[in-house]
Amino acid sequence: MIAADGLDKTFTLHLRGGVRLPVLRDAGITVRSGECVALAGPSGAGKSTLLRALYGNYRVDRGTILIRRDPATPNASMIDLARATAETIIALRRDALGYVSQFLRAMPRVASRDIVAETLLVRGIDPHEAHRRAAAMLERLGIAPRLHDLPPATFSGGEQQRVNLARSFVAPWPILLLDEPTASLDAANRDIVVDLINDAKAAGTAIVGILHDTASRDRIADRILSLAPVADQPAMPERANLESA
Repeated sequence: MIAADGLDKTFTLHLRGGVRLPVLRDAGITVRSGECVALAGPSGAGKSTLLRALYGNYRVDRGTILIRRDPATPNASMIDLARATAETIIALRRDALGYVSQFLRAMPRVASRDIVAETLLVRGIDPHEAHRRAAAMLERLGIAPRLHDLPPATFSGGEQQRVNLARSFVAPWPILLLDEPTASLDAANRDIVVDLINDAKAAGTAIVGILHDTASRDRIADRILSLAPVADQPAMPERANLESA
């Protein structure tokens, strides 16, 4: 489902005098249908950069990121995300390439159920059915029905993360990318998320995830891909500025 090879990525920090920060060098990953590969390594090793490159958020400087849109057609040509147009990337994100970030980013004043249902509505699912599935997924993740009509801006961090998870797991995905999906959750809700991930694997979803919670990682990961920092990185104590750069 994913075959990425020879990936290089260097950031230029313009607010730091044009310092160039190499983060990925000759990186690669392959993931098959129904498999979960966990990314591991120290801070600065490029785990988040690789995940965002697989989602098309970061353009790599070199290499290929081949994505199979439909596991049911294994002989179909794969799409090179590293060279795809913006329109192709948007289409992939709609129905083939899911992503769970650490933080909920949603339109303000929009009800939680509507945020979750949107994943289904853009695929042409009937609105009544989309909202029914959204409510069911929110309840599975411990969001009580009395909260479904409320925007998540006033929710706790853990509740917001569960809305975020519901938005992704309410629909099936050929490929799912996970960035610390259990980071803000208690033990009971972590177990629910582990079950959801294993259900997705059983349905054939190819998964790549960053999971610092080793107990959860050991329950879902089939393989671990270890990354190491690029050797000639300059000393950059302001690494927190990388996202804005």
